Amino acid sequence: MFKNKEHSFKKDNLAITAVALQDHILNDLQLGNLSVVGHSKTTIQKKENRLKSVKKEAKAMIDTGLKKHTQVPKVEDPEKEYVLDPTPPPLTLAQKLGLLAPPPLPLSAQEWERVKQRSVLHGDSKQPCPICKEEFELRPQVLLSCSHVFHKACLQAFEKFTNKKTCPLCRKNQYQTRVIYDGARLFRIKCATRIQACWRGHVVRKWYRNLRKVVPPKDPKLRKKFLEEKFAEISHRLLCSYHNNLDELFSEIDHCLAINRSVLQQLDDKCGHEITDEEWEKIQVLAAQREICECSICLTPLAHDGGYQQAAAGPSGGQRPRETVLLSCAHLFHHTCLLALEEFSLGDSLPFHACPLCRSCYQKKILKW
Repeated sequence: MFKNKEHSFKKDNLAITAVALQDHILNDLQLGNLSVVGHSKTTIQKKENRLKSVKKEAKAMIDTGLKKHTQVPKVEDPEKEYVLDPTPPPLTLAQKLGLLAPPPLPLSAQEWERVKQRSVLHGDSKQPCPICKEEFELRPQVLLSCSHVFHKACLQAFEKFTNKKTCPLCRKNQYQTRVIYDGARLFRIKCATRIQACWRGHVVRKWYRNLRKVVPPKDPKLRKKFLEEKFAEISHRLLCSYHNNLDELFSEIDHCLAINRSVLQQLDDKCGHEITDEEWEKIQVLAAQREICECSICLTPLAHDGGYQQAAAGPSGGQRPRETVLLSCAHLFHHTCLLALEEFSLGDSLPFHACPLCRSCYQKKILKW
């Protein structure tokens, strides 16, 4: 009788074990435990509940005509990381009986940080998604508790296809999932780097083109081409700036001729008539008042009296003093010095000579003391 009881207990135990294992297998085959799918369903339900609550509040509001102070809603960080399955799945009968190990507890923030560091060290976010073999760019990205990274949509499709919660790379069961944005952040940095590289290249090329326009190259062929371009540029500027208005040119020539005629007429009026003796006496008195003692050309004394004659003659007394000439502008010079200056100057082609001091046309008279 004892043996029969023991035999029946073993049969019952085997039956419970079999039922528990079948329940566990069926639970694994259901899509309810899949992290991405479950999260998408819950988010859709939450959005629908929020819309229903907003509609109810809108119907219950009464317009009183008074302004109400509305609180500005806080804008959540669009790149805030969060866990898709924060609560572990319920225990199955096999796990409650101890036939199978219970699912792992949710990872803490420090444990997720260590998992993320392993993923960063491996460079998973820099590589394409292992499922679709495309770059992450700005599409949603998920990190598994086994430190592998995938597209969120790719992992969702993989879980639906396999009907299991198994990592596509390491085949780890019952992993935990966390939404991250490392791929999007790296993609933005990459885009910014490309933009900066293009802009810096444009700036350098522009600076080099301007430098090539200023500094001639050392290569003979390039130098010849550089000089030809410069010459063509200068010729083009001259042609563009050339004024071909003949009427204005002729009127300017007539104006210049009229001015020259008036100047010549004034000189003719001033130097053309002969100076009388009375006028020469007045000019001589004016020169005496100026007390001119030496010639401004040779810087030697003039022969006004006997003392000057003796100084001009020298100690021997054999040399004759040079004659003094008076100009119509009341300046005094040696006659020989003035003749030498007139021969040296270009005044031979002009109808008059200019005084070395006041630059006025003159008539001259040799003084006799």
